[in-house]
Amino acid sequence: MADLSDPAINEAYLDVRSDKSETTWLLLDYESDRSDKLVVTKTGTGGLAEIKDALDDSKASYAYVRVRYANDKESQREKFILVVWIGPSCKVMRKAKISVHAADVKGVLRVYSIEVAARERDDLNEEPIVKRLRKAGGASYDGV
Repeated sequence: MADLSDPAINEAYLDVRSDKSETTWLLLDYESDRSDKLVVTKTGTGGLAEIKDALDDSKASYAYVRVRYANDKESQREKFILVVWIGPSCKVMRKAKISVHAADVKGVLRVYSIEVAARERDDLNEEPIVKRLRKAGGASYDGV
C-alpha cells in the first residue's frame, strides 16, 4: 500500500479543486526510491504544459490536473484528470507497484473525469486529452 497520510496531499488536492485558487495541478512523488510514502513535490498554475516539464524520467509520479477547455463557442468547461506517470527510466520494482499504489491514490484524489496513463511527455498533449474529456462529458455540440 502507498502511504498517503501527509496532510499536505489533501490540502493541495482541495487547492486544485477550488474555484478561488489559481493552482491547476499537483504532483505526488515517492519520498525516496525505497519508500512507499507519497509527498507533494510541486504544484503549479500552468496546466498540462507546465506539468510536462515537472516530470522526472527516472520516477513514477501521480498528478492531479484541472483542465479548462471550450466545449463550443458559447461555453467553457473545467474537468479534472488523474495522471499516472511512469518515466521511461523508472526502476522495475517501482513500476511493479504502480497498479496497487494507483488504487490507493484514487482513494485520495477521488474526483476526476479521466485517467491518463503517461509513459512519455507526448502522452500529456492537451488536444487528445481534451477530446477524451469531451467524450466523457456527454453533451457535445461540435461533432466530437
